[in-house]
Amino acid sequence: MVFSSLTFLFIFLPCTLAVYYVLPRKWRNVWLFAANLVFYAWGEPIYVLLMLASITFNYIAGILIAKQLPVSRKNARTILIVNCALNLGLLVFFKYTDLFLGLFGLQGFGLTLPIGISFYTFQTMSYPIDLYRGETSAQKNYVKFGTYVALFPQLIAGPIVRYKDVALQLSERRESSAAFASGVRRFTAGLCKKVLLANNIGQLWELSRNNPDISALGAWLGILAFSFQLYFDFSGYSDMAIGLGRMLGFEFLENFNYPYISKSITEFWRRWHISLSSWFRDYVYIPLGGNRKGFARQLLNIAIVWSLTGFWHGASWNFLLWGVYYAFWLIIEKAFLLKLFEKLPAAVRHIYTLIIVVLGWVLFAVEDFGALTAYLSALFGANGGFNGNSLYYLRNYAAMLIICAAASTPVVRLFGKRLERFVPLLTLIALLLCTAYLVNSTYNPFLYFRF
Repeated sequence: MVFSSLTFLFIFLPCTLAVYYVLPRKWRNVWLFAANLVFYAWGEPIYVLLMLASITFNYIAGILIAKQLPVSRKNARTILIVNCALNLGLLVFFKYTDLFLGLFGLQGFGLTLPIGISFYTFQTMSYPIDLYRGETSAQKNYVKFGTYVALFPQLIAGPIVRYKDVALQLSERRESSAAFASGVRRFTAGLCKKVLLANNIGQLWELSRNNPDISALGAWLGILAFSFQLYFDFSGYSDMAIGLGRMLGFEFLENFNYPYISKSITEFWRRWHISLSSWFRDYVYIPLGGNRKGFARQLLNIAIVWSLTGFWHGASWNFLLWGVYYAFWLIIEKAFLLKLFEKLPAAVRHIYTLIIVVLGWVLFAVEDFGALTAYLSALFGANGGFNGNSLYYLRNYAAMLIICAAASTPVVRLFGKRLERFVPLLTLIALLLCTAYLVNSTYNPFLYFRF
């Protein structure tokens, strides 16, 4: 079940909220836990057992680590290592087994990837690690811990919420009408991003990627369309997750901060998928030594982290290539480019960043290496500069590209502040528009649904 579906909007969400607010406060986590499992089982009726297993062994690991810390830090560390190995083992087995077997010419199992496993695995791993570090306390209530892991607003595609950031909210959150109204507005903004922007501009990408004779103009229009589709799809989902959290009394950290206004690749990754970048920083980069063991080691750590970041995104070699691509540019910036940038105009730095990011999305979007090479060649004129198809694409999608470009900057938010008194009416109109689109459209993909 995805948020941008009529089933979620008009059945699951209203029923969940209605029962949640009718129940006494002490029963709300119990109801949420049950609702979370129903939400997950809607798309994964079998893998909900895997979800429960993950909740259970991480819950037990937390209790064991907490008991051992005052007695033997070595034993606590052993439990932590075993727990991390189990978490990563499940992720690797379900996500990468077929890929690795293929390297040896062996037939894969054809396993379906459990929805959201990449996200909830990283969430559950953060809990025992922070517990071992003394940054949080053990959760002894199974329902509260299960509610955290399976919380439906952020279960499918993040943001990656760390236990320590919501531990107090699991026990002492206080819902309010103001927070609920803010949540509705934030959810609606995310829904508009997804339904009205991502879905519409995504159709241009579908036309471009399936055209073997695409010209340079058509190829650039296509990958620009994918750049906007991915941003509005994923950031829209994060907005919806944050909004849903507020409706239930939770406050999640931001996951996107207008990444396309960045003036370096380093800045871009401080603004894009913030929860993932910070997770790898805190649990991989810093434990590897970060920048504390010399410049050469720092560059190696960047290469390791970004190779893992790329591979986390999917069981295909293009994702590893994409991670290495960003490792290269981040290393170049760290080595000398950022110092050089200090002398360049902001516009030049911004253009450089956008070119690198947009080219990177080609590596991300096209999994087949033959098709990837063909598309990159088309971008640089292998099939000519432009043709009738590309001019048709430009005429039909120019307005949508301009709207997406404006919506990916703070301009719309600043303009919206002037219309603050009309926000309730605008929110209602936006919900009606999204509903009308969903009723009439069959194109409603969600790009991070199986990551």
